[in-house]
Amino acid sequence: MKTWQKRLESFLFPAETDDWLICLRIGLGLQVVLYVLSLQVDWNYLFGGAAEGLNGRALSEGLLSAESPLVPRLGWLVVVGTHLGLSESTLLTIIWWALLSVGGSLIVGFLPRGCALTAWFLHLCAVKSGGLVSYGVDQFMTIGLFYLMLSPLPDRCSLDRWLRKRSPRHPEFLGFWRRVLQVHLCLIYFFGGLAKCLGSGWWDGSNLWRALIRPPFDVLPPEMLVHWRFLFPMAGILVCLVELTYPVLIWGRPTRSICLILVCLMHIMIGLAMGMYLFALVMIVLNLAAFAPPFQWARRSTLCLS
Repeated sequence: MKTWQKRLESFLFPAETDDWLICLRIGLGLQVVLYVLSLQVDWNYLFGGAAEGLNGRALSEGLLSAESPLVPRLGWLVVVGTHLGLSESTLLTIIWWALLSVGGSLIVGFLPRGCALTAWFLHLCAVKSGGLVSYGVDQFMTIGLFYLMLSPLPDRCSLDRWLRKRSPRHPEFLGFWRRVLQVHLCLIYFFGGLAKCLGSGWWDGSNLWRALIRPPFDVLPPEMLVHWRFLFPMAGILVCLVELTYPVLIWGRPTRSICLILVCLMHIMIGLAMGMYLFALVMIVLNLAAFAPPFQWARRSTLCLS
């Protein structure tokens, strides 16, 4: 019994440096900045009310209230802003600038925990209020920011560590939160691959074809897709195999690097072929933070003195 207890403790609390946390902080900070910049023109239109924009927020929040009244949403902040004398448009602009600011602060590591918490909350509000126009990238950004705000910050490469001479609280949890992130990714890929295998669309390539010709993801010319259509079944099967075997291959030392490269290449191809650049970026950041070997960041780590 003691042997199993020790094995469980060693699995849940492995010895880790904060190299993975540096990758997660910088990557998610860049992700937040690119996210708000990509929505700069349409921000008020997407999240405004009936008088300001698309009115999608009112519908999304109405459906959300039927599920749970406790889920964060932009409507809460609009009500607070109204009491402070701020118009809805002004408040939405403030939220946009706040997300941009905390994203930049995460990149340099200034007040990283507070910025991670703020980015998680504001982004979650935007995702839930814009549920009709959100997709996978929003959920994975929320997941990454959630793990970041709970992890022992600041890391040794953060500006906060240099300027304020602050040390992270409970550094013994570095390994624990990375392990939780690793298990979480394994579950996501395994059940995603299993769901794909249960249907015929990924085996004959029809799902890939429909994904690549559906606006606004129809980035590649139709004639190119028709010319290379014989590759769709092979690509669909490869995607199923990579995701389904991810939880097995990613844990073995001989196969971890191969699996990590395949997964990152898969997301790069998705980003280039469908224009889903933010989705590709956040998935690569999460995978590198969770499973990249320490030596890949060792050279940078030696330059970041504690």
